[in-house]
Amino acid sequence: MESDILAEITGMLVRVVGDEFLLADEVTPKTTFNEDLALESIEFVALAELLHERYGSGVDLMGFLAEKDMEAILAMSVGELVDHIARTAHGALDALPVRPVTTA
Repeated sequence: MESDILAEITGMLVRVVGDEFLLADEVTPKTTFNEDLALESIEFVALAELLHERYGSGVDLMGFLAEKDMEAILAMSVGELVDHIARTAHGALDALPVRPVTTA
């Protein structure tokens, strides 16, 4: 399940930052949003919207970030987000088909 979520988040990140800046095989659970991906706040907002579209309101990226202090936000990894989604959407995800995220 976590590997499916990681693949979907990777696809979303490629959509948000563009495939010329991010190769899908570069994203691992240890990849950090700030240091490795250099995601800007507007890109976090775009990612939050894609997560909401895919997983519903239960997976609230902005709410998840609000629970962290600035240091934890800057150090956050993709794996932490995957774990959050797996915990939050457990059960609800089982009913959703895995959809490939297309790059447009």
